[in-house]
Amino acid sequence: QLVESGGGLVQPGGSLRLSCAAVGFTFDEYTVGWFRQVPGKEREGVACISGRHDDTSYADSLKGRATISEDNAKRTVYLEVANLEPDDTAVYYCAADRFTACTGSFYSTVDYLERWGQGTPVTVST
Repeated sequence: QLVESGGGLVQPGGSLRLSCAAVGFTFDEYTVGWFRQVPGKEREGVACISGRHDDTSYADSLKGRATISEDNAKRTVYLEVANLEPDDTAVYYCAADRFTACTGSFYSTVDYLERWGQGTPVTVST
């Protein structure tokens, strides 16, 4: 099970840190990624990290404003986003998969990733 947290209401220009915790397993063999989705649109990749090699990849959606990291001891992957914009408003999901590397192709395999969290909503507004 994946459990996301850290979403909420943030003012434009602000920052936040989302957490994705693994419950009942570890991320050692997994690529873990963040996606986001707004109503009526497809789920969009944000960033991923390789549990074994700590490789990271960032999609264009938040490139330059996002940082993904992992705390193995806490079995948690974090997504930090700075300088938030109203267009960043979405439900943010984390996903984990043992068979997909952390490259740009990770974001196109959204329908096949093994594990998904329930999502945490982020609203960027005054």
